[in-house]
Amino acid sequence: MSKHQIKVAYQLNYDYPLFLFFIIEFHLLYIILFNMIKSETKIRVRYGETDQMGYAYYGIYAQYYEVGRVEAMRSIGLSYRQVEEKGILMPVVDFSINYRKPAYYDDEVTVVAMIRQMPTGLRLPFDYECRNSAGEIINTGHVTLVCLDKNTNKMCRIPDWFQSAMAPYFR
Repeated sequence: MSKHQIKVAYQLNYDYPLFLFFIIEFHLLYIILFNMIKSETKIRVRYGETDQMGYAYYGIYAQYYEVGRVEAMRSIGLSYRQVEEKGILMPVVDFSINYRKPAYYDDEVTVVAMIRQMPTGLRLPFDYECRNSAGEIINTGHVTLVCLDKNTNKMCRIPDWFQSAMAPYFR
């Protein structure tokens, strides 16, 4: 905030710390809401995905995350099929999850997949939240993919056409 903005805040009888707080909060909210790729996908827990306690089996969330990731990519105009047809494979190189609450048979789970920063280089990081129908977070996770050239099976940079598809979501 410039000296002029501070002076204006005082002249308008704003409580400066409160005024500054609202400016910062608005800016952070803008970044969070408008500078990311975000997709929400609803999945119902099927009987075969539960354990003896009736909880969604812990390993099923890798598949739920994949569904969310595929839909996030589709939301920006790319499908996995298109990416692979253009010669790029995207294996998972890192997967982590933090469980908070269980999901149960027949629960509706909302998988929120996010790319929070414009990816550069080789890696494509996704963050996840799974929420129950009450909106409570049941787990959070992170998955990192890398780009592989299909012909050489070696890591490569994220292609320009892929970067171009993501760019409008990061101002």
